[in-house]
Amino acid sequence: MKAFPFIRFMGLNNLSRGVLSVARTQVSHPRTFLICQAKFADSGVDGSFSSRVVPPTLLAAEKEEAKAVLTLFLKKQGLSHAVAARTINKSDLFIDHLVSRLHSIHKSRYLVGRELTTLEIRDALIPYLESLLKEHGSVLVDLVENFPNLPAEGKPVALVSPSDSTLDSKKLKAVSRVSESGPAGKLPPHILYLMDLGMDLEQLKGITRRFPAFAYYSLEGKIKPVVEFLLHLGVPKSDLPTILVKRPQLCGISLSDNLIPTMTFLENLGVDKTRWAKVIFRFPALLTYSRQKVEVTVDFLCEMGLSAKSIGKILTRCPNIVSYSVEDKLRPTAEYFRSLGVDVALLLYRCPQTFGLSIETNLKPVTEFFLERGYSIEEVATMGSRYGALYTFSLTENLIPKWEFFLTMDYSKEELVKFPQYFGYSLEDRIKPRFALVKEAGVKLLLNQVLSLSYSKFDDVLKKKIKKMSSNKALNDTNSSEVFNKKLKNDT
Repeated sequence: MKAFPFIRFMGLNNLSRGVLSVARTQVSHPRTFLICQAKFADSGVDGSFSSRVVPPTLLAAEKEEAKAVLTLFLKKQGLSHAVAARTINKSDLFIDHLVSRLHSIHKSRYLVGRELTTLEIRDALIPYLESLLKEHGSVLVDLVENFPNLPAEGKPVALVSPSDSTLDSKKLKAVSRVSESGPAGKLPPHILYLMDLGMDLEQLKGITRRFPAFAYYSLEGKIKPVVEFLLHLGVPKSDLPTILVKRPQLCGISLSDNLIPTMTFLENLGVDKTRWAKVIFRFPALLTYSRQKVEVTVDFLCEMGLSAKSIGKILTRCPNIVSYSVEDKLRPTAEYFRSLGVDVALLLYRCPQTFGLSIETNLKPVTEFFLERGYSIEEVATMGSRYGALYTFSLTENLIPKWEFFLTMDYSKEELVKFPQYFGYSLEDRIKPRFALVKEAGVKLLLNQVLSLSYSKFDDVLKKKIKKMSSNKALNDTNSSEVFNKKLKNDT
């Protein structure tokens, strides 16, 4: 689980002079005081106040997370996405109130400068929202929008807008179609067929809520031919439920008119035809995209300097790159990495999933993390080029604890530039046990020797080092003895 970025790399300047330096955003107030009238703390009106001194960047991130939790909660109560979004836009004071609760509940964490994880934030806020719903019921939305004022007594607030009523009616009808038994007392044939494949009724109802058309697909004309085709490609039967939950639209695609031509088109672009089973499991939506969308992504990869063979491998290993917007995601990310001096084509080839991350939330905080620990921009670029997955790791759960342990390992900082893959190994299962063995043996190994070798090879290298160290010690002892005896003889 990823925690919030505490710091952000804000950009580079002086590029025209060939000098790279960090330009931090200036904040008019170095500290932000969050003051919230917590009228509904503990689901009651107590008129109390709470204030916390919180770094502005962390406060902004917490507000965004609180908005996400509230949005999800409102949607679960029946609001459409659009209505929930409108409510969130009117709920600034209530969001401040939620963040204030976080600071109250986790006071000790803030005192030691530890950021909360997403899971911790959800665990703190969702029970509170549930208590408000229990207390205020149908006027909860009014409460959220008008906080801290109590909603008028008895004022009804519809959780579903009239414009959504028709859509909800269609969803309910579709769900009943897949879940209710027919005249013969059995579920529809296509539902029984899918249940035989390993899907359960709740999964099928969930699919139908998201995609009502699924309830009306013909077994013989749509679903069965697609399923049999996937099995023929080598997709394990056990993977089919996952694939269909991810992309139920696959069952509505014509094999001859759409699916097979799309696969042929992708194979011509370099997708490995022998690995279709894995590609489809990773990202079944790939087969439902238009050729135009795929071509836009391929054109971008060509523009970045990747060969046709490399593009084929990227689409095979990371088919979901096609889902990333070129102008909103891929190009800005490429420009960011290029500004650091990272080899963009190499990074795309080695770790294309990095380009699906947020620049502000994921990439810049990682860059800033290493800059603040004394690494130069050139060194950070080298690390990123050598190990693109570095940018996919959480600061609080991965980089920070592993960095702190690295400082106890008696290696120079340059060792991480040579081997940034260090951050990809488990701290408890790999790094600590291996280093303990090296330390116990009293030998010195390169960081990549400690971590990258298999257990048998690591054991061989360790034994050879110990043997060599013992031989050198014996030789030194012999030489010292000879020198001593010679000196003693001369003295006599």
